[in-house]
Amino acid sequence: MDEHAYLQALRTLQQHAWPPGVPRDPCYPLGERPLSEYLRHWAQVAPQRVALHFYGHITTFAELDRLSDRCAALLQELGVGPGQRVAVMLPNCPQLHIIFYAILKLNAVHAPVSPMAKGLELAYQLKDCAAEVILCFDQLLPLVRQVQAQTALHTLISTSLSELCPAQPTLPVPDLLRMPRQPADDALDFYPALAACRSPAPTAAPHLDDIAALNYTGGTTGLPKGCIHTHRDMLYTCASFVPTALGCDQSSVALNFLPEFWIAGENSGLLFPVFSGCSLVLLARWDALTFISAVQHYQVTHSGMLVDSIAEVLDYPQVHTFDFSSLQRIGAISFIKKLTCGYRQRWQQLTGCTLFEFSFGMTETHTCDTFTYGLQTDDFDLRAQPTFVGLPVPGTEFKVCDFDSGELLPLGSTGELCLRSPSLLKGYWQRPTESADALRGGWLHTGDLGEITAQGFIRYLGRRKEMLKVNGMSVFPSELEALLGQHPAIQASAVLARADAQKGQVPVAFIVLKPGSDTTPAQLHAWCSEAMAAYKVPQLRLMDSLPMTPTGKVKKQELEALL
Repeated sequence: MDEHAYLQALRTLQQHAWPPGVPRDPCYPLGERPLSEYLRHWAQVAPQRVALHFYGHITTFAELDRLSDRCAALLQELGVGPGQRVAVMLPNCPQLHIIFYAILKLNAVHAPVSPMAKGLELAYQLKDCAAEVILCFDQLLPLVRQVQAQTALHTLISTSLSELCPAQPTLPVPDLLRMPRQPADDALDFYPALAACRSPAPTAAPHLDDIAALNYTGGTTGLPKGCIHTHRDMLYTCASFVPTALGCDQSSVALNFLPEFWIAGENSGLLFPVFSGCSLVLLARWDALTFISAVQHYQVTHSGMLVDSIAEVLDYPQVHTFDFSSLQRIGAISFIKKLTCGYRQRWQQLTGCTLFEFSFGMTETHTCDTFTYGLQTDDFDLRAQPTFVGLPVPGTEFKVCDFDSGELLPLGSTGELCLRSPSLLKGYWQRPTESADALRGGWLHTGDLGEITAQGFIRYLGRRKEMLKVNGMSVFPSELEALLGQHPAIQASAVLARADAQKGQVPVAFIVLKPGSDTTPAQLHAWCSEAMAAYKVPQLRLMDSLPMTPTGKVKKQELEALL
């Protein structure tokens, strides 16, 4: 099959399916230049506009620009130069935004580390990226000290969230902001160090194709790998996704609680608001009451939310006493719970706005590769088929290939999902063999199962190794999880394969019921028998909880021991 003809025909189909009013090309409102220059622009034209609301602590665009300049100068004093990695181990907080833009301005490399990482995980990532400087939450200093001798770290910088906690907060404050500051003789104190730095800030803008970040994969299929991303990757992600799916502009008020060490949180919290020039309400962590209060207090217009969080808001006892009229677009992210017609209907009744699945994406692609916004008429997106992830964002292309031969497969076939995009990783850090295996001819071979429908829509079916063969029939765990998510008593599910002498494999569903539910396994089995083909009906295992990664994915390898 000729690839050029295949892609041209697919583009025609997708343009025909394109929702009205959605831009068909990436949009660069301030031109193609690094996001650090976007920040400088907003600091000049709207210096007093609030860049960050943090429980009543305010940072304007001018302050964010000035403080990130000071931080870039400090890092330079500490010996950090272009291309050198700076580790950042923080919960969501203004300090993370300051050092992120400082790193970009210095043309160094942002190496985010999960603040939930334990000793072995932390040592592995710090050694792998070879960072010499780290900014960490002061409560995590003991852990960093434990592994420092195994790493290249020569300078520790610490910061506390309590120093930003207002005397009269605007929102319910999490414990993180109440923890007393931890003094440390072996670490620089972030804000005093910025104030004491007298060196000039770097003035030269980085090139778009310079490395900007090492974003580590989740580690659900082996040790995490550092994905090399450039300034252009970040900019294109904004230019292709914000106008297409998010719709933020200078008048918007966005809210982010997704962890910003995670690339989806990096996009939502660190990149999109600066690209758009809008204010961001930043939460250190998820809390239903805090979210509800923030929407009302700050008149939030845009946010991305896990479906689990959406369910918490809907079930909050006093939810109807709050005002949600400011909300315009809320994107849903289906991990454990899946977006359903029921959630959409309840959310629309509560807020007046329509939930839509945010995006398919991977750390390797900067994670915003498709959109479903505009495809909600008559619940088309949810009724089409489970695992529907919409259309490619402008500038991104998908194809489906045979896993073994690499040959293109006709539309409607199941095979390896491959994509190419301007935001594709430039390789895995210090892993040339794995980079060459994943990146072939400009395409990322994801190792994931997918399908492109006859109308040009993308379906994501999960990891190839997770696919089951039941009496020769293909069963996709992601599809079963989406179906199980429609049961009113099921809070979360994870489906795995178990070997079976007669059928080859059978699906096993690990299920967490909603609190207070008295639904029995027999009732669940009867529901499954009505909802899905007989060969797909899983064996059921009720669980109190599922093992999770810090980014909200199920650790299926831990469940394998229970099969």
